[in-house]
Amino acid sequence: MVERYAREEMKKLWDMQAKYNAWLEVEKAVVKAWNKLGFIPDEDCQKIIQNAKFNIDRIDEIEKITKHDLIAFTTSVAESLGEESRFVHYGITSSDCIDTAVALQMRDSLKIIIEDIEKLLCVLKDKSYQYKDTLMVGRSHGIHGEPITFGLVIAIWYDEIKRHLESLLHTLPIIATGAISGAMGNMAHTPIELEELVCEELNLNPAKISNQVIQRDSYARLMSDFALLASSCEKIAVAIRHFQRTEVYEAEEFFSKGQKGSSAMPHKRNPILSENITGLCRMIRSYTIPAMENVALWHERDISHSSVERFILPDSFITTDFMLNRLKDLIQNLVVYPENMLKNLNLTGGLVFSQRILLELPKQGVSREDSYKIVQRNAMKVWQDLQQGKSSLNEKGESLYLQYLLQDEELVKLIGVDAIKKCFDYSYYTKNVDKIFARVFA
Repeated sequence: MVERYAREEMKKLWDMQAKYNAWLEVEKAVVKAWNKLGFIPDEDCQKIIQNAKFNIDRIDEIEKITKHDLIAFTTSVAESLGEESRFVHYGITSSDCIDTAVALQMRDSLKIIIEDIEKLLCVLKDKSYQYKDTLMVGRSHGIHGEPITFGLVIAIWYDEIKRHLESLLHTLPIIATGAISGAMGNMAHTPIELEELVCEELNLNPAKISNQVIQRDSYARLMSDFALLASSCEKIAVAIRHFQRTEVYEAEEFFSKGQKGSSAMPHKRNPILSENITGLCRMIRSYTIPAMENVALWHERDISHSSVERFILPDSFITTDFMLNRLKDLIQNLVVYPENMLKNLNLTGGLVFSQRILLELPKQGVSREDSYKIVQRNAMKVWQDLQQGKSSLNEKGESLYLQYLLQDEELVKLIGVDAIKKCFDYSYYTKNVDKIFARVFA
């Protein structure tokens, strides 16, 4: 974990205190379950529940000797109790405690991530409606295509992030799974009823079957969900980085009073937040490979997964939480320049209307091949003018492309002057925006 990219609420769920708190919560739940099954006397159960505690410094001290953190933990707990300590960790194995405790941490952490995404979706929805009718150029291959609105761009982001929310909601009950099945998962020393009582106490789902561990495909699924979410968040960040380019300048990150962009160039206003988000998303995606490699353990269990999870579980939750909140704030404070969007839309002298002209010709019986030739030959003239630095508008305020189309005798003869001019209408491209929004935000 890097402190710079950690929020306090999430960080506290993964520090050493939280880890051992979760272990103790599981151990107490096991004691309660044994008591309900009539094995541990009420008095001993009550003493354990009320008095059991641990000391982190003492655990570290014991572990130097035992080389086993769970044994160091149970020894520390035993030192806080009397003879009743013999019932702590009775019949269960290390992974019963650790995996079930990690399920508690993952469950609570994922609920925070889900809340983060819901807040991000609210911001995206608000921005979508704010810029629903704000015209801009759509680009493919980085080249101007046809008119769209900025609201449509953000609505795409909303719809994509919402799918990731739905995936994580499906994953939540899968990772919120406990197992109290004993050393090999055969429940020889721990009856099924014990596991069910423990999971009920902890508000977890009992694993239908386990060996010595809860199967790691569920962890890999979670990491994959995070990776896909991060990829979509990076997509948004990359788009904002493009919009802030000086040559584009259609939107930019909020630049606060006193903020500095460069140590050498005082004029700089850099997209540092979206660049940071891009980097964080790369890290989040990187956790998927070790998580998937953890699925294949030897026989009923080895510990090759253990060291990996000490890295990827805290880091994935903490980094994803930080990234989502940074993205939310970035979108919420995004500065948008509709005038520059319109200026860029007109930058290519009306070429964005070429398909509209193309679609009029087949209505008059012209083949698609011939239609394409007529439209393209005029478009190439515009590109030549732009290459020579000519203005995209002529002295009459008409776009270059409209000018050339009106001079094309063959085209005028086929569809007429009025039909050509009618094609240069932005509202044609925004007529279905409301219907699209109705589908996205229904």
